[in-house]
Amino acid sequence: MMAKLDINCDMGESFGVWKLGADDEIIKYITSANIACGLHGGDPTVMRKTVKLAMDHNVNVGVHPGYPDLQGFGRRFMNLSYDEMRDYMIYQIGALMGFAQALGTKVKHFKTHGVISNVAARDPKLSRVLAEAMAEVDKDMIYIGLAGTPLVTEAEALGLRVAHEAYADRAYLADGNLVPRGTPGAVIHDEKVVAQRVLRMVTEGKVAAIDGTVIPVKAHTICVHGDTPGAADFARTIRTSLEALEIEIVPLDKIV
Repeated sequence: MMAKLDINCDMGESFGVWKLGADDEIIKYITSANIACGLHGGDPTVMRKTVKLAMDHNVNVGVHPGYPDLQGFGRRFMNLSYDEMRDYMIYQIGALMGFAQALGTKVKHFKTHGVISNVAARDPKLSRVLAEAMAEVDKDMIYIGLAGTPLVTEAEALGLRVAHEAYADRAYLADGNLVPRGTPGAVIHDEKVVAQRVLRMVTEGKVAAIDGTVIPVKAHTICVHGDTPGAADFARTIRTSLEALEIEIVPLDKIV
């Protein structure tokens, strides 16, 4: 059983007058904030506010790069070359680093958003490109990837600090990948079920896939999606349940 665990959440995904996520509530229960950088969500003002919000709550700041697809929220596939993907990653890292430096903090981790992660979890070459892009900018950042996929193995092969991630509110396939959004049951909305799944991941290293198969899962960090209805309640319940088992909730740089 992991004695220490990080809870991360995708944040700062509002854009202009369009609001998404309960960032002000969720921030109380997490230890790592993955901040959108203006391409799939977020804008410069939202980025600054979200970095400041994380700092005010002693939550680590991380970059959350996505496809350049505001209309589709980064959840539609885009046929970009590996070189284009590398450049989009570096571009977004640099944008968030600017706000972090201006406010007196550092970007501590890197985690890709949406369909990029889903594709890379099945494409070792793309996983390698993503990890290399982060390393080109700051090899000391922690690379977060879906446990049991090329996202983590390729980053580990480069000698990076890697955090294996599990998902609280997403269903798994039997091969360890996530059930695609749009598939019935892909997102879990029952707060008690979410908490039970997380506890099993942490205490047993297992999770039940959508077909009932029990698969292994390794977790340094648990993700709660900020745009899932009731996400703040999920985060509170998960943290309370874990702390009841004397599992310390700490930022990733105290784990990996």
